[in-house]
Amino acid sequence: MMTETVVNVQEAPNNNAAPNKTQQGGSEQPLAWIKINLDYFKTTPGLLKIAEFVLGIFCMALGSPAYFGGSHFFLFVVTVSFIGTIIWIFIYLLGIREALTFPINWILTELVNTGICTVCYFIVFIIQLIVASSLHPNHPRRGAQITAGVFGLLNTIVYAFATYLLHIEWKGSRTNQ
Repeated sequence: MMTETVVNVQEAPNNNAAPNKTQQGGSEQPLAWIKINLDYFKTTPGLLKIAEFVLGIFCMALGSPAYFGGSHFFLFVVTVSFIGTIIWIFIYLLGIREALTFPINWILTELVNTGICTVCYFIVFIIQLIVASSLHPNHPRRGAQITAGVFGLLNTIVYAFATYLLHIEWKGSRTNQ
């Protein structure tokens, strides 16, 4: 027969933890970890994310419908980058980065994501401009397709600058460790 072991658990104080706020009934709020962080979008990286978002909308609106071969790839990259940008906007807006205690290198993750988006945007805006400029001059979608390529160029510049700033931040965080 096995012996029983009695374990007493005490809650140790954690100085780094946020204070535990409860409702009047004594139960904990289920989403208390969410903190709306609008101040992030007043900083340069936050403004760049908003610019990526808005330029992505213009690229999708002007580049669709994808009647032409290169436009399919253009819209694919624009849409995937747009979804990634929305995810990063929500990560910063809701303070998920600060709330999660997973061992994720957030700066490096965002750097890789933004770098890949930069390279892909660089490739597809060139393809989009080549495809759009090869259309017949009287084609009704030619102007919109060229404009989509120009907005793709602008978004490439925004993503490249965001990648540069993230690279500087990542290098600074590595030397401080």
